[in-house]
Amino acid sequence: MDDVPDPRRQRRRVRVGAVVVLLLVALACAVLVAALGDHGTAANVVRTPPTSAAGEPGAAASGSGGTILVHILGAVERPGLYELAEGDRAIDAVAAAGGFLDTADQRQLNLARFVVDGEQIAVPAIGEIPDAVPGVPGSAAGGKVNINTADEAALDTLPRVGPAMAARIIAYRETNGRFTTIEDLMNVTGVGDKTFEGLRDLVTV
Repeated sequence: MDDVPDPRRQRRRVRVGAVVVLLLVALACAVLVAALGDHGTAANVVRTPPTSAAGEPGAAASGSGGTILVHILGAVERPGLYELAEGDRAIDAVAAAGGFLDTADQRQLNLARFVVDGEQIAVPAIGEIPDAVPGVPGSAAGGKVNINTADEAALDTLPRVGPAMAARIIAYRETNGRFTTIEDLMNVTGVGDKTFEGLRDLVTV
C-alpha cells in the first residue's frame, strides 16, 4: 500500500505548482512593464544631438561647444529661459520647454534653424497673428530686424546691407557677443553714419 499515491497529496502539489507558475508570470509582466515604462509613449518633440555639416551626430555646427540662453514663450508646455548648446536648433528649444501645446501653430516656426544666444522664440497659437514675421530668423515686433538673431538673408533685406555687410555683422556678434544697443552696429566695418541713419528705424536688439 506504500506505493499507492495519495490523491490529496497530489492535489496539494498541483495547487502549489499552479501558484508558482502564476507568481513567475506576474514577475515577468512586472519586469516587462518596468522596461517599457519610459518608451511606451512618444513625446511631442524629441531632442536630437546637433549635427555637423557632414551629418555626424553630436558635432555642433558652431564647433565651439559653448552654451547659450534662449527665451521661449507662447504655446509650449513650460515657457521660460533655457540653457542650450551652441549649434542647437529651434526644435531643441521647443523640446527643452516640454514640447508644443495642442493649440500651437507649428507651421509658423522653422524648427530646423539654428538659435543664437539671447534669442526669444514666440510660439503662436492656431489663429493667432504673430508680431514677428513667421519663419524669418531675427524678425521682431513691428517688422524690425533683430541684429542679434537675424541670419544673413534677413540682414540682406535691410537698405545698404548686402551679403558682404550681412556677413560682417554676423562675424562681429560671433566675435564680440550680442549687440547691446543698435548704435553698436556702427562698430561693424563699413557701417558709417549715413548707413546707420538708414537702418536706425529698421533694426532692434
